[in-house]
Amino acid sequence: MPAPLPSPGDVSSAAPAPARRGRARHYVLLLPVLTLGLGIILGTNPFRPHTENPDATARGYLRYKEILSYIDRDYVDSVDADGLTNYAVAQLLGRLDPHSVYIPAKDREQVDAFLQSSFDGAGVDFNFFRDTATVVSTLPGGPAEAAGLLPGDQLLRVGAAPVAGAHLSTNQLMQLLRGPRGSSLNLLVARPHQAQPQSFHFNRGRVPNVSVEPGMLLEDGKTGYIKVNRFATNTYEEFKAQLADLQHQGLKRLILDLRGNPGGYLDRATRLADEFIAGSRKIVYTAGKDEQFATQTYAHVAGDWEQNPLVVLVDENSASAAEVLAGALQDHDRALLVGRRTFGKGLVQQPIPLQDGGELRLTVARYYTPVGRCIQKPYGPDRATYNRELTERQQRGELSSADSVHFATEQRFRTDHGRVVYGGGGIMPDIFVARDTLLHSAYYTRLQSLGVLRAYALSFYQQHKAELAGLRFAQYQAVFRITDTELDALTRQAALAGMRPDPGAMRRCAPALRNCLKASIARSAYGVEAARTILLDNDLELQQALHVVQDSTAMLALQGK
Repeated sequence: MPAPLPSPGDVSSAAPAPARRGRARHYVLLLPVLTLGLGIILGTNPFRPHTENPDATARGYLRYKEILSYIDRDYVDSVDADGLTNYAVAQLLGRLDPHSVYIPAKDREQVDAFLQSSFDGAGVDFNFFRDTATVVSTLPGGPAEAAGLLPGDQLLRVGAAPVAGAHLSTNQLMQLLRGPRGSSLNLLVARPHQAQPQSFHFNRGRVPNVSVEPGMLLEDGKTGYIKVNRFATNTYEEFKAQLADLQHQGLKRLILDLRGNPGGYLDRATRLADEFIAGSRKIVYTAGKDEQFATQTYAHVAGDWEQNPLVVLVDENSASAAEVLAGALQDHDRALLVGRRTFGKGLVQQPIPLQDGGELRLTVARYYTPVGRCIQKPYGPDRATYNRELTERQQRGELSSADSVHFATEQRFRTDHGRVVYGGGGIMPDIFVARDTLLHSAYYTRLQSLGVLRAYALSFYQQHKAELAGLRFAQYQAVFRITDTELDALTRQAALAGMRPDPGAMRRCAPALRNCLKASIARSAYGVEAARTILLDNDLELQQALHVVQDSTAMLALQGK
């Protein structure tokens, strides 16, 4: 099932503690992919005794309360007082920094679920195409699979709510499918080649929400690959299990993939760093206006991968806790970083529960890499400018050329072995790899966003299920090809979704489309790992990382030998 909404901002989930050497407080460092500037109810004691400006705070509170009271009582039209407060709070937080946010009570469960190891639901992965949700796969052992749902089933109703043609968003459908463990769920689905809809009744169950993808050995049989999608509750344990499995298979070199990782719990990221960093070297430190938010975290355990070759993949969507991990490994010359400059999220938020059940996540500190780099990029004049920064990187050519990336000279630092690194705007990798322009072209992105690619792949699988069942995955991987005939059919499918034919764009994107369709068909026929194998075989950034980690000269130079 698509991931729930990430929680916005970096958060400490525990009360502040005095600064100390050792483990940092339980911060959450996460790239915000949504902004929640909604309402807040002030507590009964809004004027804290140790605030910097208690008189000004009290005057501001009373002024707002007085104005809102007059509006509610005397304004010519009826007003939504809660809505006005929501707007006022959004404007208030907007004057601070891009990551201080309010999360309303109704959104907290969904936001928090992103970092949990499991959630209650049906265990269904679906794809929207032409406003109809189609089952792509069911989680093995999950409630939907046990009930008999199959890939290709189209969801018509969830309970009493019609979902086909209802113009629901992915998140809205997810919320209908989710619910307390043991609660009943009724689904009405249309199944291909069956005239009448079918009803399914089952109870929701606990669905795993893993944050670390299964590790795999790459083509040389000695290099392992592990992708960490976020730093959630069980990330450290999941990573340890995957690493141990690869070690049993003869692992000698490791590629750690942090691309697209928006962050998460800081202590999970620092525990992972401790697996790679020997001795008692510093991993990260935080500093704020108040000393209670100053922390320092050091390595202190004997990790399972402290000496062997290590390469880390990062990109412009690697953020927060992922940047802490990457920065620590780079500062200590423990790994070579491959990819593109990271997002640049270096602020820490503390969660403050509010009386309405919501939560204020307030920026209380900045975090720094071991050599003193602040990763946070400049805010700009407003949040709109801040949110456009990645687009502007692309326009400046930063995603296609390392020469287009510029850092302030005063943000110049040196690693343990004297390599020059920079702060003040993300982590710059040691080896730059340009972004694949085909995978991010407007045409390809539009096909993805409309669900055309997955819809066509699922349709192809349904039509050729018998032939695919007769092929082992190794045979499929070696001989199966997406032909021009299939691409023509894809164009017709796209037209059904409202996309006008663009032969030139189709020709340019053909290699990426062939690989994506082959992987998507493999997912239905052989499972998620089969699809991932096909995608990784054509991953330019991974191929560069594989070349680097196999280069013994580069690895020895990193260690100062």
